[in-house]
Amino acid sequence: MSIRYQKRVNLGKGAGINLSKSGASYSQRTKWGSIGSRGFSIRTGIPGLSLRQNWGKGGGAGLAVMLAIGAFVISWLILYNAVRFIVHLISLIIIKIRNHGEKDSTRKTA
Repeated sequence: MSIRYQKRVNLGKGAGINLSKSGASYSQRTKWGSIGSRGFSIRTGIPGLSLRQNWGKGGGAGLAVMLAIGAFVISWLILYNAVRFIVHLISLIIIKIRNHGEKDSTRKTA
């Protein structure tokens, strides 16, 4: 049986320093999971179920995984913002059409 020590010091906005008997490490928590100097974890939305991956001692494979995750997140953010922009343009066009019809009816009566 071994003794385990783990403590997280919050630095604000999801950032923190993790302290354990093997040393200290930095991590950043997001709504999708957390990423740090020793690895990452991804939340699934199912309580008790998450994906966890350590970088390992070399760190080379970890950098490739980190870049792949970053590219995936950036591509989703671009897609999300493009859809939001299109929906916003459509709503502006609909408002413009409705307001134009109201102005025409007031001009004819005045």
